[in-house]
Amino acid sequence: MDPNPKPNHGISAYYQTREEHHAIISGDWLSQAQAAAAAGHPPERPPASAAALSAASKPFSVIDEFNHWRRKPDLAEAVAAIMALVAGIRSSDAATMMELEIELKKASDALKSWDTTSISLSAGCDLFMRYVTRTSALEYEDFHAAKLRLIERGEKFGEISLKARRTIAMLGQDFIFDGCTILVHGFSRVVFEVLQLAASNRKLFRVFCTEGRPDKTGLRLSKELATLGIPVKLLIDSAVAYAMDEVDMVLVGADGVVESGGIINMMGTYQIALVAHSMNKPVYVAAESYKFARLYPLDQKDLEPALRPIEFGVPIPAGVEIEKSARDYTPPQYLTLLFTDLGVLTPSVVSDELIQLYL
Repeated sequence: MDPNPKPNHGISAYYQTREEHHAIISGDWLSQAQAAAAAGHPPERPPASAAALSAASKPFSVIDEFNHWRRKPDLAEAVAAIMALVAGIRSSDAATMMELEIELKKASDALKSWDTTSISLSAGCDLFMRYVTRTSALEYEDFHAAKLRLIERGEKFGEISLKARRTIAMLGQDFIFDGCTILVHGFSRVVFEVLQLAASNRKLFRVFCTEGRPDKTGLRLSKELATLGIPVKLLIDSAVAYAMDEVDMVLVGADGVVESGGIINMMGTYQIALVAHSMNKPVYVAAESYKFARLYPLDQKDLEPALRPIEFGVPIPAGVEIEKSARDYTPPQYLTLLFTDLGVLTPSVVSDELIQLYL
């Protein structure tokens, strides 16, 4: 079996590995990552296995390195790509800055092509390239010194990315008040961290979780929140409008934040935002800045579809078409604020922040 499978059968790689991406965030890796973030440097790579040691003589593969990091349950796909690109700089045999930048560009393109439907993966690679190589001063330095500077910048970018969720969680605390009811959709690791921190601060609130079909990610989130002692009610996805009058706010994550200030997220986010907007309920988005993408969708069909398998549990009649799209686009007019590691932003400010990020 290929240990680094590429997307196939029309299904996005993100959804082929859904169990990995939504694993319980409570293992030793999380403790290691949090401790490293607090100390101001990215986590050390765990000791190599015997198989990895035996393969040490093989040429460096950015995809292999990416998949190593991607399997860590608390590490976002974009951060895994950043770690892989830093490793690529370290292992490079380039003799000039031009050669090194060409290698880095090829590695970035290889990662983006691994899953062309992943917005955060593409945005993370693009931002990394801009952050690491954006000064022409590198061209005038000694090559060895310039390479060390690239590695230093790459590690700094990884450090910032690792701290992003913690920063967002802290910013979100001002919006969670005692006695409030929060509606969440699916399993977002940054949303989980916001709620986890609020619970640890002894705030009294309850959470409505949608079930998040078809992969039932909301069930996983409800289990995690219940373990923390947070009162949770599980809703079927079609009960959102029915329950909205009990809700004080909606809090969702995002697969990507686009130039308009809108978001691309798990299917169903758009309709939840529409219902909340019609009933004057605020919709908050928690998203890391490495998910800010240079995209400007005009409608739901204006993005490359990310497909996922759908199981209804009963035979589907012949000739019946199944909608397999995994995500939808929520326009900015239905969003209230975005909690990001750059600060709390209105949707209209996102384009300004994107300009700054890509300058």
